[in-house]
Amino acid sequence: MTLKNTIKALAITAIALVSVQGVSAQDVLARQAPIDRNNKAVDSMAVRHMRHNEDLENPSSDLYDYWDNVHAYKQTPLPDEYKINLRGFCMPTKSRVITSNYGRRWGRNHRGLDIKVYIGDTIYAAFSGKVRVVKYDGNGYGKYIVIRHNNGLETIYGHLSHQIVHENQIVRAGQPIGLGGNTGRSTGSHLHFETRLCGVALNPALMFDFRNQDVTGDYYVYRKSTNDMESERATALRGVKNGGRYTPEEVRGTASQEKSVEDAKENDKPVATHNEIRWHVVAQGETLESVAKKYNMSVERLCRLNNIGPYTQINRGNQLRYQ
Repeated sequence: MTLKNTIKALAITAIALVSVQGVSAQDVLARQAPIDRNNKAVDSMAVRHMRHNEDLENPSSDLYDYWDNVHAYKQTPLPDEYKINLRGFCMPTKSRVITSNYGRRWGRNHRGLDIKVYIGDTIYAAFSGKVRVVKYDGNGYGKYIVIRHNNGLETIYGHLSHQIVHENQIVRAGQPIGLGGNTGRSTGSHLHFETRLCGVALNPALMFDFRNQDVTGDYYVYRKSTNDMESERATALRGVKNGGRYTPEEVRGTASQEKSVEDAKENDKPVATHNEIRWHVVAQGETLESVAKKYNMSVERLCRLNNIGPYTQINRGNQLRYQ
């Protein structure tokens, strides 16, 4: 064999070896790909689980560096723009009547909306989250509650007659948290409702339309540069109706099912109509069986109403839906 033919043969052999090795490497990568995808899926699930647990313990931890049960609010650096998720909401009250707008009032800033409610009317958590403050302020909010939510907002509920949640309790949107009242610096029974982002008050009318019992959209994008203008427009669209004149039927959104103040005080629990959800606050030593028996229902139905299993452990202070 000539040198030329020898070199040619060696070259062909080398190319063949490289091709075989390439195919083998590709086969290894192909076999490895499903494993990598599975590992990635497991990692993603683990990250989501960790994030869920973190949100339960410290909602919006990416926005807030502290969890302080002393102050009703404490201003921290506010982003120039922030997208607030309004899905999964519940109106904090069935009332459709605003008696005082957000903004300047009597020579001072009014940082929330006053919604007409009667003493004993049920007040609900606007979004799911964690209760940060349950306190009394005789010169201001009266009996009030602050909840921090996973969408970045903190909501404040003031002038309550009764608080039925405790600090550090995790609550769901629509869960009763208190009863309407006239405590603190108040001239008549109403709910003072605030929405704050990083401790900075935002006009609730930007996000909540009490007249139509709805939110203004799936999302609200806060922009520092346009917030004041948008707030004024929201007040014009959704502010005080008919110069503040209203009827009990307008307030409660119904022409029947009136509940007296005395009855609410006597029962010391949320007032509800036939169309409302009713809740039971778990006492020490109670079980699913004892709660179900108390309301003449099966454990299976109680579990269905609360999306839990029959072996779920319940603790003092938990709230179970029974209607």
